[in-house]
Amino acid sequence: MVCLDETNKQLVAETRTPVPTEPGQPKRVDYEYERQGTANLFMTFEPLTGHRQVTVTDQRTAVDFAKVVREILDVRYPHAERVVLVLDNLNTHTPAALYQAFEPAVARRLIERLEIHHTPKHGSWLNMAEIELSVLSRQGLDRRIPDAATLTQAVAAWEQARNTITRPVDWRFTTPDARIKLKRLYPSIQHG
Repeated sequence: MVCLDETNKQLVAETRTPVPTEPGQPKRVDYEYERQGTANLFMTFEPLTGHRQVTVTDQRTAVDFAKVVREILDVRYPHAERVVLVLDNLNTHTPAALYQAFEPAVARRLIERLEIHHTPKHGSWLNMAEIELSVLSRQGLDRRIPDAATLTQAVAAWEQARNTITRPVDWRFTTPDARIKLKRLYPSIQHG
C-alpha cells in the first residue's frame, strides 16, 4: 500500500541579510522577500513500513503525477503484482494521466498493476501522505527557501531523518468509526 499526495511550496529569497542570533537577541529577518516561483512536492508514504519518499518537481501536472506512479511501480516495486494506491480526488489523479505521459502499451501495463482507492470528497485527511506532508511542512520547510536546489536538499535531509525512524502507522480509524464520522459525506440509501 502506498499513499500519494502533493503540495506546493513558494520559493522566496531574502532581500536583506538576516541578523543572526546574539545573546539576548533572537534572529531577525526582514518581512520583505523576493518571490522566486513555486515548486511541487509529491509525497509517497508506505504506512505499513513507515517509509516515505518525496519528489520535487517544477509543477503539478497529470504527466508529473504519472511519472511518480511509474517510479513507484517500475523502480520501487518492480516485482509486485499489484500496488494499492491511496489518492485524494484531485483532477490529475486518474489512470488517464498515464496515457497522457506514456505510450498506450506502457500506460496499460502500469494501470493493470494498480488498485486505486480515492479518499472521500472532503476526507483527504484520511490519506496518510497528507499527514506526512503536514509533518514535512512543520519540520523541514518552516523557513524561507530561495530555490528548487535548496528545497530538494531540505526535503532529502528531512526524508532521510524521518525514514531512519521507520515506524509503521497504527491506523485506528475503523469502518464503524467512518460510518459515524463521515455519515454526512455519503448519500443515504432509501429503502422503498
